[in-house]
Amino acid sequence: MAHFATLILLLNGEQDQEGKFQGSAEMEGTNDSSPTSDSLVFEINGERFEVPEVDPSTTLLEFLRSRTRFKSVKLGCGEGGCGACVVLLSKYDPVSKQIESLSVSSCLTLLCSVNGCSITTSEGLGNSKDGFHPIHERFAGFHASQCGFCTPGICMSFFSALANAGKRPRSQASPGFSKLTVSEAEKAITGNLCRCTGYRPIADACKSFAADVDLEDLGINSFWRKGDTREVRANKLPFYNPKDHTCPYTEVLKDECKSTRILNFQKYSWYTPVTVEELQSLLNSNTVGNGERIKLVVGNTGDGYYKETEKYDKYIDLRYIPELSAVKKDNSGIEFGAALPISKVISYLKEESKLNSCSGGELVFTRVAEHMEKIASGFIRNSASLGGNLVMAQRKYFPSDIATLLVAVGSSVTILTHHKRETITIEDFLYRPPLDPKDVLLSVHIPLLEPTTIDGSIQNNSKMLFETYHAAPRPLGNALPYLNAAFLADICFSKNGILVNRVRLSFGAYGTKHAARARKVEEYLAGKILSVGVVDEAIRLVKGAIISEDGTSQPAYRTSLAVSFLFSFLDSFANVGSPENLNGSLLEEAAKSNNDIHTRPTRSPPLLSSAKQFVESSREYYPVGKAVPKFGAAIQASGEAVYVDDVPSPPDCLYGALICSTKPLARVKGISFKSNPRPSAVADVISVKDIPKAGQNVGGVAFFGPEPLFAGDVATFAGDVIALVVADTQKHANLAAKTALVDYDTEGLDPPILTVEEAVEKSSFFDVPPSLRPTQVGDFSKGMAEADHKILSSEIKLGSQYYFYMETQTALAIPDEDNCMVVYSSIQ
Repeated sequence: MAHFATLILLLNGEQDQEGKFQGSAEMEGTNDSSPTSDSLVFEINGERFEVPEVDPSTTLLEFLRSRTRFKSVKLGCGEGGCGACVVLLSKYDPVSKQIESLSVSSCLTLLCSVNGCSITTSEGLGNSKDGFHPIHERFAGFHASQCGFCTPGICMSFFSALANAGKRPRSQASPGFSKLTVSEAEKAITGNLCRCTGYRPIADACKSFAADVDLEDLGINSFWRKGDTREVRANKLPFYNPKDHTCPYTEVLKDECKSTRILNFQKYSWYTPVTVEELQSLLNSNTVGNGERIKLVVGNTGDGYYKETEKYDKYIDLRYIPELSAVKKDNSGIEFGAALPISKVISYLKEESKLNSCSGGELVFTRVAEHMEKIASGFIRNSASLGGNLVMAQRKYFPSDIATLLVAVGSSVTILTHHKRETITIEDFLYRPPLDPKDVLLSVHIPLLEPTTIDGSIQNNSKMLFETYHAAPRPLGNALPYLNAAFLADICFSKNGILVNRVRLSFGAYGTKHAARARKVEEYLAGKILSVGVVDEAIRLVKGAIISEDGTSQPAYRTSLAVSFLFSFLDSFANVGSPENLNGSLLEEAAKSNNDIHTRPTRSPPLLSSAKQFVESSREYYPVGKAVPKFGAAIQASGEAVYVDDVPSPPDCLYGALICSTKPLARVKGISFKSNPRPSAVADVISVKDIPKAGQNVGGVAFFGPEPLFAGDVATFAGDVIALVVADTQKHANLAAKTALVDYDTEGLDPPILTVEEAVEKSSFFDVPPSLRPTQVGDFSKGMAEADHKILSSEIKLGSQYYFYMETQTALAIPDEDNCMVVYSSIQ
């Protein structure tokens, strides 16, 4: 393979007085300079790709699946929430002069942002031709793959953890194992969802690489027999050698590409300024002032939550401005550049907490870092920026955990508005009018907090407490919270009990636009001696402060969470769990408490999932019952297994997407599109009216009879298929379906039936076919009358569920001879 540096231009963009971008080019054997190249260059599994033309909204996933043979990356949710599309991104960091390797979600990563980078997919780790990676082999041996759709993404998430574990200053593990701990191995895949295997075998396959693993705790596998010693079991595992199984495609970058490659894709409106002045010039250009839509890009992860349905005129990449990625420390605290990924902020905070182990900073920095690890998933935190999270909270009212944390500790931000810089508190930032598209968040400052001082000295009886809370459907992250909170208190111990000097109580995500402080509670608690009455009144005030806006789901539950969080925090002051003791033993315990500044040591990692599997095997029917790997499991893990969506489309293929009803019961009068006339990419819109007279509107046959393919004149439920929009690409078809405008009419229609009670009231029942009706056995009424125990009353209510789909349901139809169609359908 040709050397990377001899094939691409290594560019350092500068801006002349006229605002035009100039670049210095370096190529082996020549010293000629040339303008900045608008060619996008990167590697995928060791293969060099040069892309002279690309839509800047194109994602890495789109390119991988449509322009390469690497199909292991799957389009699952398209939101960065399932992990089916995870790849390893490796890039040269000119600051540390090292290669950084991190997992990212390719469905959100814009292709232009991987310029000069190396991408590794599961096929690149190993395959059936070159040999499988030990990860693939152990996943197969531990039966960790069923449908296999999610498996390549899980393998890449775990490989990222393996690759970075080798860089840690730890003692070398035993041969065949890594420097990962069991806890870290399990945590590495927390962002990846699996719909069918169950997580036990997946976690076991990952734990088998850990240095401290107890192999006897791992579940059923095809490697060893019951009763084998640890040495025998370790020898039967596919051997892992960190030196032989490092990231295979980073050495080219490390040895050859010593400069940062800057992409200025002027023809296709992708710009990469390298100074704040260049950024200002771009933002204040005449084209932007004339109504051009611009998008500031760092990780693009916000697109997973706020779906972009319109194209931008200009994309500006902020990652190469040193000031926006800098970390500055002084006696007042730490200032983080707004473009820093959240994962790097977490690392810096953990490192700083170690350096400030004798001050209040250790407590705050540690707790903030721990809480940030509950945000999204690892591969999202690797690309999502600190500033992007806060800007979404400020502009679009995103329920940000980070904003809640920063409000509690009294952080400030620096923003660039037009040509001036402004430093304001995080609260002022959140509650000011939404930022103008030309305004930029530059940095975030987290102060170094200390307990109350007298004459510059911390009093022995003073203590600072800081705690954070997060209640969500999935506790380890990757789910928006029902409520988040962060509490900071400065207390001291006196003869009368625990005195609250000051307190900051921050709540967020409870159905309000921004994180907010419960100021009335703060004012009440300040200067109070803690007692049962004080706690009771504080809780009453919190109930009045945490009130959700109309339309918020489960408002009472969110308020109850706020109450429980506050009580838990106040109760921790003396670390006594019984509220009856607040007037007595709690105060006595507080007086005896030590005088250090910590509430307690750093929280231990979450409990590992553990279980025991006992399977009694018999030789009577051998080899039936013998544990063997599933045929094809290894190629599922490597991504070589072919699904319908992986089959190459024939030339001139059209792509379809469904337009579904958003109304539960309504007439469909017509379908139009935001752009008029209809977008040129849309070839046709097919509905029930296009079914030939000889055809039937049948989409499937179920237990209760045939189900229609398309809704007729009336859509009977939300999600009913109204039409199929057909376009030249799948992206255009999906975009057209999302932006389609359906004209509904509900005049003269009965209101929809939305509950079981309404169905019973209106006698709306399914007609169960006779073949499905159960045969009555015995006399139910007589049995109940004679029973020793009677059912006095019972009621079960199950709310609606939102299904997080994984495997892409796709059908490929190809015309065949004799006027027939060959249809490939996504089935198990």
